Amino acid sequence: MAEAIQKKLKGEVEKYTQMQKDVSKSMSARQKLETQLAENNIVKEELDLLDITNTVFKLIGPVLVKQDLDEAKATVTKRLEYINGEIRRYESLLKDLEKKSEQHREVLSSLQQEYQRAQGLAVGKV
Repeated sequence: MAEAIQKKLKGEVEKYTQMQKDVSKSMSARQKLETQLAENNIVKEELDLLDITNTVFKLIGPVLVKQDLDEAKATVTKRLEYINGEIRRYESLLKDLEKKSEQHREVLSSLQQEYQRAQGLAVGKV
């Protein structure tokens, strides 16, 4: 009986470990998005300081291409909307993963207790 519980416990530990890796990946992706958000906010602030007489260039590969100021502002605004949407998506994903992780911890705890009881019974029989 203890062996069956041990196998089940091992399987749950592997699932929990994989879930923790998923949480870690999601957190690092969210941090990258936060960095991109900060960079794009700085770009937006800089573009807001410009007027029609200024020239804006866009880097495409190794070439700087002239770009309309309104078009540049619209592009940055769209990018900010997209990044904010992705951040919200990752936040909900992380909440979901945390909830599942907590459930796995509870299952692991009960399995560990069950395994210890089974070992105690086995020792008592010997």
